[in-house]
Amino acid sequence: MPPKKGGEKSKGAAKSAKDDSDKGGKEKKGGNAVKVRHILCEKQSKILEAMEKLKGGMKFQEVATQYSEDKARQGGDLGWQIRGAMVGPFQEAAFALPISNLNSPIYTDPPIKTKFGYHIIMVEGKK
Repeated sequence: MPPKKGGEKSKGAAKSAKDDSDKGGKEKKGGNAVKVRHILCEKQSKILEAMEKLKGGMKFQEVATQYSEDKARQGGDLGWQIRGAMVGPFQEAAFALPISNLNSPIYTDPPIKTKFGYHIIMVEGKK
């Protein structure tokens, strides 16, 4: 059914909606999956200790092995995670992070709080 009067406004509104979805598309430029590692601690004091170790130069996977209370094996490796499979704040942080590697990790600072506890997150890949 063709739009009634104000058709110009409808086109403008449609254009605005399209512009908004384009912006959303740019945010999703990293794709719909991330290869993610994390360190999870129930207590804030413990995650802050882990953060100090990272800042002191300790390797991410070593800190994850020593401090993380998660069942994730291999230094906090969660593997590939798709959008919608992660808890909200964790997912937002993971998709916002740039890709880095274990030799020079870029991680969330400060840690991210979720219903599971506090996370330090790093991303190794996006697709």
